[in-house]
Amino acid sequence: MLEISSKTNLLEQKNYRYTLQDVKEPNLYRDIYDYESVPKVPFNHRRVPMNMPAEIWITDTSFRDGQQSVDPYTPDQIVELYKLMSKLGGPYGIIRQTEFFIYSQKDREAVERCRELGLRFPEITTWIRASKEDFRLVRDLGIRETGILMSCSDYHIFKKMKLTRSQAMQKYLDTVREAFDAGVMPRCHLEDITRADFYGFVVPFVNELMKLSQEAGIPVRIRACDTMGYGVPYSEVALPRSVPGIVYGLQHYSDVASEMLEWHGHNDFYKAVSNAATAWLYGACAVNCSLLGIGERTGNIPLEAMVFEYASLRGSLDGMDPTAITEIAEYFKNEIGYDVPPMTPFVGRYFNTTRAGIHADGLLKEEEIYNIFNTRKLLNRPAGVMVSKTSGLAGIAYWLNEHYALTGEDMVDKHDPLVESLKAWVDEVYESGRTAALSPHELERKVSELCGGPLKKEGE
Repeated sequence: MLEISSKTNLLEQKNYRYTLQDVKEPNLYRDIYDYESVPKVPFNHRRVPMNMPAEIWITDTSFRDGQQSVDPYTPDQIVELYKLMSKLGGPYGIIRQTEFFIYSQKDREAVERCRELGLRFPEITTWIRASKEDFRLVRDLGIRETGILMSCSDYHIFKKMKLTRSQAMQKYLDTVREAFDAGVMPRCHLEDITRADFYGFVVPFVNELMKLSQEAGIPVRIRACDTMGYGVPYSEVALPRSVPGIVYGLQHYSDVASEMLEWHGHNDFYKAVSNAATAWLYGACAVNCSLLGIGERTGNIPLEAMVFEYASLRGSLDGMDPTAITEIAEYFKNEIGYDVPPMTPFVGRYFNTTRAGIHADGLLKEEEIYNIFNTRKLLNRPAGVMVSKTSGLAGIAYWLNEHYALTGEDMVDKHDPLVESLKAWVDEVYESGRTAALSPHELERKVSELCGGPLKKEGE
């Protein structure tokens, strides 16, 4: 049957309405996931159209998924991170929501204290399992929206839950009905969607959710969860691993509106960021992230990465304040004791620091030659140089100018006598067998010796 599509305004074949396939044996996609080898990426050469929404945003799971891989945050730490997250997201709420555990008294205390701040963004939501007992916790706190775990692959339905597909579906639908009865908006977390039978379970299940939503007059948010990081962003990849295919299918066959569709990914195969950006490009309004990418196993989508991905795709930060990213990283280091890997983009101690003399020479001539953007302006992180055997005269000159904040006529170049003397000493140090980079303290001490006293920093 042909009909005019309200989405494309074109004459199209009426969508087939998929029904639940209640199989006796689980579909584990053993041709893709045989477990004894690297998972395979099958192609079907079917393209789906890009469908970038008019508005996109970020949601956060630092206080839920993020806490599953580190020592639990204290209420004080959660409050401070929540305030910094609000600063980062800006007045327009590009960081739209953040979700909390609510099982312990400390978790509930953190929720209440964050709510008392009166900040509009990020909105506070919760996360529960699909049980009536868990839902009572949400209702008692007066939360407007809650995430509900709804495993959708046969790995989980058959092997973990020991249910059939129809039993799992009924269990989930009953929980959603209870949410509706209490006037709470459910966010359905479709766990392990990249190993699920998309047309045999996911689409029929989501169709039932949409039907319940219409009957209740309460929206349902769908979070597509790439729980194991199996999703791939490439075009023409077959389901269940295709990120474009999953987003397109939920919209096209289950009528999930873009603003109700969210992507949640993990970084097991280094694809978390590219998968999240792909979800945006193909029609999901929201991508779910965590601060510094902290999360289960290899972590979640790094929130700070999607801030810059957003700006790259939109051409604007739209009010976000990325200097808060540096404050967040410093807070994790100094107050939580989390050791941020030093080469991590945007937040690592050395992310914009070079040891190469050639790069240092470029920085000395014009910073943007070897700096990704104005990191001093956007992150409050100037480009840096580490002095080692490969730094050269240019590296030492750049370090002196940066470390001592030398400007104008006070700046040194690579032909300055101080630079040449310091370079000669550095060469001697490494000729004697040293391998590690020189610390700022060591360099300061030698500079003081060469100058006959401490070299004053600008403003001292």
